[in-house]
Amino acid sequence: MDRGDNQARHVAIIMDGNGRWAKRRGLPRALGHRRGVEAVRNLVRSLEDTGIECLTLYAFSSENWKRPEDEVDDLMNLMRKFIRSDLPEFIENGVRLKIVGDWQALAPDIVEMLEDALERTADGQRTVAVALNYGAQQEIVHAARAAAAEGEISERTLERHLFTAGLPPLDLLIRTSGEVRLSNFLLWQAAYAEMLFLDVLWPDFTPDHLKQALGQFASRDRRYGGR
Repeated sequence: MDRGDNQARHVAIIMDGNGRWAKRRGLPRALGHRRGVEAVRNLVRSLEDTGIECLTLYAFSSENWKRPEDEVDDLMNLMRKFIRSDLPEFIENGVRLKIVGDWQALAPDIVEMLEDALERTADGQRTVAVALNYGAQQEIVHAARAAAAEGEISERTLERHLFTAGLPPLDLLIRTSGEVRLSNFLLWQAAYAEMLFLDVLWPDFTPDHLKQALGQFASRDRRYGGR
């Protein structure tokens, strides 16, 4: 790793604030989630203007199943619509889709759609990784068990079994909405990542916010425990 490089290759975002965005406007939470999808779409379209090689988005955590059933159903339907509508654009723009988490436990039709999307975008040069049914603690347990089955638990063997294996090291983690916590997201990967907590709700997050975040990242001195 070139520690002198001030260009973020891998950025992850905890996309928080859809519900609060809707509540402040007297709108249903479902509309907040729909506006959040629009923010994702605009951000992905802007990636070509950045040096980002991988953008990882926290879309649905393993804890989100605790939400009301109608809200979960709406989120799953939004996922279906997003895949149908945006997959051709991903392919056209050379974006590779990667899914991190226990996504194969989702509804069978969603799993089938994701498998198709993964196959059709496999040759993309820039990666958008989407965390679905994801929890970092569960990920670490899964990786440790897989490493132990091979006979050795070390940083190297554990990393090889993380859901993010093969992706660049995480450089910058952003959370929107003003909350200051990781919420069980990329705990291992964030060990030396820079973090930025923004007081902006996710539906209001724009490519300009990302560019400003990249600028802040570029100004930071990453010493990795050194002096």
